[in-house]
This record gives sequence, C-alpha cells and structure tokens, in this order.
Amino acid sequence: QVQLVESGGGLVQAGGSLRLSCAASGRTFSNYAMGWFRQAPGKEREFVAAISWSGVNTYYADSVKGRFTISRDNAKNTVYLQMNSLKPEDTAVYDCAAGGFTGLVQHEYDYWGQGTQVTVSS
Repeated sequence: QVQLVESGGGLVQAGGSLRLSCAASGRTFSNYAMGWFRQAPGKEREFVAAISWSGVNTYYADSVKGRFTISRDNAKNTVYLQMNSLKPEDTAVYDCAAGGFTGLVQHEYDYWGQGTQVTVSS
C-alpha cells in the first residue's frame, strides 16, 4: 500500500502561481511513477501531468504544457506540481496518484490521494 497526501491548494488570482505537494508513505516511493489529475465541478477527472520513477521522463496535458511543471524528490518521498500563469479554467480538485507505469489515464494508477482544491479567480 502507498498512502498519498496532497497539500498546497488554495485560492489564487488569475496569473498567479501555486505549488502542490504530494507526500507518499508506505512502499518504496522511488518504485512508482507519479501522476497529477484534476476534476472540475460537473466534469470528469482529467490527466494533468506525470513523471517516471526516476524523474527523467515527464508528460503534460496540452492545456497545461508550458505553465505547469511536475517534479519529484525521491529522498523526500514527495512529488510536486508547480503551477504558473494560472487561469480560471484550472479551478479543480487536484489528485496525485502512484502507479507502476508513467500513464496518462486513471486506470494506470493504483493509489490515490484525497485531493486538494485549487481555485483561480478572474
């Protein structure tokens, strides 16, 4: 089992920045690829970003490419999502997830956090 706890969400004005963190405990963190997903009200959960176990490979949704950066610190068992130039359409609950592959879809991940709310005001 892997337990994931997100933090860092909040209310920010459009154009601002936030950094989300996801702290992992349980099994060896460095064995897992990590992903960030988000779900806006009335919408399905969507892929945001993913990072391989080593941190070498990263992937982004087109909607966040160039604005968001995913990174990880395996010594701290933590994955981060730096979000810059935030837009109102980025408003959502953001979840981190752990899995055996650096996937772009939900079913490729085995463990999920509880989510953190990000609200971007216009």
